[in-house]
Order: sequence, then structure tokens, then C-alpha cells
Amino acid sequence: MDVNGIAAVVTGAASGLGEATARELARRGARVAVFDRDSERGEKVAGDIGGVFCEVDVTSDEKVAAAFAKARDAHGQERILVNCAGVANAAKTVSRDKETKAAKAYPMQQFELAIQINLIGSFRCIANSAFGMVDLDPLADGEKGVIINTASVAAEDGQIGQAAYSASKGGVLAMTLPIARDLMNEGIRVNTILPGVFKTPMVAMMPPNVQDALGAQVPFPKRLGTPEEYAQLACFLIENTYMNAASVRLDGGIRMAPR
Repeated sequence: MDVNGIAAVVTGAASGLGEATARELARRGARVAVFDRDSERGEKVAGDIGGVFCEVDVTSDEKVAAAFAKARDAHGQERILVNCAGVANAAKTVSRDKETKAAKAYPMQQFELAIQINLIGSFRCIANSAFGMVDLDPLADGEKGVIINTASVAAEDGQIGQAAYSASKGGVLAMTLPIARDLMNEGIRVNTILPGVFKTPMVAMMPPNVQDALGAQVPFPKRLGTPEEYAQLACFLIENTYMNAASVRLDGGIRMAPR
């Protein structure tokens, strides 16, 4: 798909991987809707790239529908959706108090939050976007649209404390093929990226020595990934029409240790 002039929606686009993807798509000529909960930062990104900001909470049917309606009013029906909205949390299935050594129960709301945002939120946006794409006129090869999802290497090698996060991202990975099969006769492709250790805003807040230690774990190159590298892969998966139902690790060859 040639993205020039095409309408695109990027969720979680006010920062990190989503922001880099929104900026790269706009640089290539796409008309980008910036979906995020952070209105101040989202408006700034949208203004920089000549796009439109749509405030959204991916856990809400009503807010997601309203955001897509606003984006389509501005740019028309999107042919590109990139799901980057997500949350990371950590808690052991059973932990112990550092001082008393007493066992502590798992905070179930953390598990529910990860599933609601990372998994159900992604599917909610997929379903809304695909519903609009199916009636579009086809492009070359009969293509109508393309959807890119964001899982994580934690979907395959989750670390200690990542049960909720790994489950949510594993769900994103697992639903890639069946959704691609659901939409194959509608001319809509679906691919998923599994990022490794990236310099996102959360990681950037860590001390430099911690960031260096994380980067040193990567086989090659021995550094953190950059959001721009994620954006480049997302655009490749969008532009190469033969990429479908693929799940691609973008991780410098890392396989995560238990901790």
C-alpha cells in the first residue's frame, strides 16, 4: 500500500512507539489521526504532523467509536490502523512483604487492567476500524486496508512478575492469524510487531546505568531499540502487500531471562 494521501489511525500516538509511527506515516504523506488519552501531548503531536487529535480511552466502546467518528470526519475512512496503546505492569503471582516475609495476594485489578487495555482495547479498535474498511473500494491486489498490532517479546518469553502483561500481549499475538483469516476475503491484512527492549518514555526515565545494562543484554546491536526503528518496521508491514498474518520480533536477537 502506498501510504501517500491515505488516512491512518495510530493509537497511543502521543508518545513512544505510537508517536514515532504517527510522525513517520505523516512524513510519507499519510493523513494521521492521533489517538491517545493525553490531550495536551496528543494535540502537540497532531499539530506537528498536520493531523487530528482524538482523545480516546480504548477500554470504552463509546469513546473509541467517538474517536473514529472524529478521525473520519477529518480525513475520511482510514485504510491504516496501528495499535500502540498499552500499559505495562508487574506483580508476582504470590509475593512476600520485604520486612515481614508474609505472603501477599496478587492484585487482580492489575491483571484485569492489562487485559482490558492491551488485549481487549486492541481488539476493540481493530473491530471498529475493520468495520469501516470493508466497504471501501479496493486498491491494487484488491487491498482495502491494513492493521498493525503491538505485542511484545514478553508474549513469548515473559519475565518474573509479567504474568498479566505477558498474557495480554500473548493474546494480541495469538489473535493475529484468526483475525487475518476473518478479514482475508475483505482485502484487509493484519500483522503484529513484538518489540524487545525499547527506549520508550518509561525506560527513558530510568538512570543511564540501568538503560545501559538493559541495552547490554541485546546480542546485537548492544543498545536499546528506538521508536523510529519500530516505525520503520510498521511502515514496511503496511507498504509490502504480501506481508499478512505475520508476527515479527523486533528485538536485536534478545531472549529475555527470568528477571
